[in-house]
Amino acid sequence: MWRMWVTFDGRRVLTALAVFLFALAILIHFILLSTTRYNWLEAPAAPAATAAVSAPSTSS
Repeated sequence: MWRMWVTFDGRRVLTALAVFLFALAILIHFILLSTTRYNWLEAPAAPAATAAVSAPSTSS
């Protein structure tokens, strides 16, 4: 195991890993934002709130 760290510089490996994971996280978030189900920025009102507002009144 130590031979691998002699071959590769630890700072470069950890920096590359951090950059890769950050780019992967951004990619996943943009993919989720492009869907209608998981878009939390342009999400419609909560289903419970719309059901309470649009419920028909039962008074006669």
